[in-house]
Formats: sequence, structure tokens, C-alpha cells
Amino acid sequence: MWEEFIQYETYLYTVKHASKNTVAAYMRDLRKLNNYMEEHQIPSIDMVNHTNLNSYVLYLERTGSAASSVSRSVASIKSFFLYMLRQGLIPQDPSELLKPPHIDKRSPEILTVEEVQRLLNQPNGNSPKEIRDKAMLELLYATGLRVSELIALKVFDVNTDMGYLVCRDGNKERIVPFGKAAKKALERYMEEARPAVCYEQDTLFTNIQGAPLTRQGLW
Repeated sequence: MWEEFIQYETYLYTVKHASKNTVAAYMRDLRKLNNYMEEHQIPSIDMVNHTNLNSYVLYLERTGSAASSVSRSVASIKSFFLYMLRQGLIPQDPSELLKPPHIDKRSPEILTVEEVQRLLNQPNGNSPKEIRDKAMLELLYATGLRVSELIALKVFDVNTDMGYLVCRDGNKERIVPFGKAAKKALERYMEEARPAVCYEQDTLFTNIQGAPLTRQGLW
């Protein structure tokens, strides 16, 4: 992999304070670009030009990549080369005129009230796992948190008396309120289920073995 990618990855973490998932997505896109360029005998950054990059975008489209994936790759590429230009590592930005594909905007499919209620009522038992799952679903529904934000919550981030939580993303944080249903489910989880599986941990939601919950575990 081009050594400049390592510098860029460090920049994303230390200067932009990007999340781990964001950095991973950027680097995944750039590794694919690197592989393509090496296959076409372009071994270094200073040999890349607009034609090369445009060919790569067309290659992604021809090989069946979704328009949204191609757009994300274009964004990753443009961000990387802009960084290179600002650092004085290249004389000009070869991605400046690179355009993402057009994405047709469609209305999102949403759940009906009845479907939402069925989803929230799925974990209706008394086991620690079901009580935990009920609390997670209610909290997600009440707050609109992303999965990564939910599993990153600490016990001290939640104030059930006042009905709000503190969501942290890097150096940023925001206060998110939640209603009575989420409060009730969360209090039950804290009182009945969490003590049965958590052992001296600050993490709010854990798996049944007491380890911090992962995104895959939540799914």
C-alpha cells in the first residue's frame, strides 16, 4: 500500500478526530484504489492523473458497485488527494474534476405504527437477555441513536431521573432526551438484568458473558 495512506490515516485520527468506523471506510476505499492502480502499472501517487481516476470510477460502475458505494469511494479519493495537495506532497489535485455518479433519490421505506409496536414487543420475556434487548430497542426508538453510539454508552452517560443521555462522538457530545417507555425499560434493565451479566464495567450494554456489546452482537 502507498505509504502516503498511512500518513493520511494518522491525519484522520489526530487532526480530523474521525471515528474508527469512518477511518476504516476511507482506508478500505483507498486500498481498492491502490490495488487497481498497481494492476495498471501506476505504482506511486505522483503518477496518478485525472484519466486514471476516472477510469477507476468507470471500472467500479462496470463491475456492479452500487451508485452509493461509488459515490463514497469518490468522496474518499477526493478527500485524500486534497489532503496531499494541502500538505504540499503533490503539485496539483488529480481528483479535482472527479464526479460521483448520479443517485436517484427515493423516499425511504418506513415502518407502520403496528410494525414498530410489534418490533418493540418482540423481547417480552423476563430473562436478562430479553430485558436487555427490550431496553436497547426502546432506547434506539426513543432517541434515534446509531448502533455504534448505543453500544458506546457508559452507565454514567444516562440520567434516568431526568430522562436524558449524553452521546459522545470523538470530542463532541450532545444531550439526547428519551420518554417514559424507554425510561421504564432502561430502569428495569439496570435493576434486574445488568447486575446479572456485568462485572465491574462502565459499559451500559454488554453481552450475556459480560463483555462490551459489538455492532454484530446487537444485530
